[in-house]
Amino acid sequence: MTTTEIERFSFQAQPRALDDLRQRLHRTIWPDEVAAEPWRYGPPVAYMQRFVDYWLNKYDWPAQQARLNSFPQFTAQLDEHRIHFIHQVGAGPAPMPLVLTHGWPGSVVEMLEIIPLLTDPAAHGADPADSFTVIAPSIPGYGFSSRPSKRGTNVFVVADLWAKLMTALGYSRFGVQGGDWGSWISAATALRHPDRVAGLHLNYLSTRFRPALGPNDAPLSAAEEEYLARVARWADTEGGYIAIQGTKPLTLSYALTDSPAGLAAWHVEKFRSWSDCRLEPDEALTKDDMITDIMLYWLTGTTHSAMRFYSESKEHPFHLAAGQRITPPCGIVHLPKELPMPPRSWAERAFHVVHWSSLPRGGHFAAWEQPELLAQDIRDFFRPLRASIVS
Repeated sequence: MTTTEIERFSFQAQPRALDDLRQRLHRTIWPDEVAAEPWRYGPPVAYMQRFVDYWLNKYDWPAQQARLNSFPQFTAQLDEHRIHFIHQVGAGPAPMPLVLTHGWPGSVVEMLEIIPLLTDPAAHGADPADSFTVIAPSIPGYGFSSRPSKRGTNVFVVADLWAKLMTALGYSRFGVQGGDWGSWISAATALRHPDRVAGLHLNYLSTRFRPALGPNDAPLSAAEEEYLARVARWADTEGGYIAIQGTKPLTLSYALTDSPAGLAAWHVEKFRSWSDCRLEPDEALTKDDMITDIMLYWLTGTTHSAMRFYSESKEHPFHLAAGQRITPPCGIVHLPKELPMPPRSWAERAFHVVHWSSLPRGGHFAAWEQPELLAQDIRDFFRPLRASIVS
């Protein structure tokens, strides 16, 4: 390791904070609603009342806190940022270092099921030769990482922080994986540090990864044009959160920092809209996991700093020049209930795609919803790339 300050970490919520949370939940003022198709305008009041009742009367925070603390956690001081991360060493003969990055409205809670599958495949019926040493950081402004005190912490800054973190941990080459913001940060890491990234595996791909079309590039195909139309339709019906969080996140944060029920509704709506469920998010994610994720935002006061990452992205967009590609080998996996995903031809305009697959079920929260299926796809992608890793 380098001289970077790295310390063991565990979290103990303050009793005063937990008492205050319960009081606020008890005092929730519920909105009215109009008769309409369920979830048409957001989470139904009846569902949120059941959700809050479960939170108050059945949810076991001490058990969830103990689960979080059962993972080896650390913090590293990198520049002005204190970065929290899980560092689970693999159990196989030659574990491959792999950085897993979460997104919004998620957190490292997304990764708790998949980490054991990746670090100890033999214990789950897979080949021990496919083991990984997993590093799962919290994005600056999320969870247990520090909140940026000034503007400019965008995906490129985080990519450089991840490279510094891996240097501090003694890993010269490594893989990267993610969805949502994790896909952006993983792609930015591969773009800025191609000599260190052995491969990147993505379970989500934004339209913004496409490079500008140059004179030697093929024009958009019919499939690519149809993809852009799907993205436009999705943005019209589902993209309001991007407009708010990308322009005026502080305005919304006053409400969500003051009301745990409000914060929960803002997250639950995405858990339902973006997951592979038919009626309610509980079909894809447990209430315990959803509430634990929300608790991390609430207890760390990171609602605003997490949403502000959208405005940073808007102010520092991910653009590739005409003809420019992200060169490390890339694997992309589609899930049936994911946000609009492009055809392979689109991805190949920006990435060196060597692996293209589909899973039979799952949505935007792949590691959370389908950890076994995603873990197997990650193993399959990285298997031929392991020889390039030199620690």
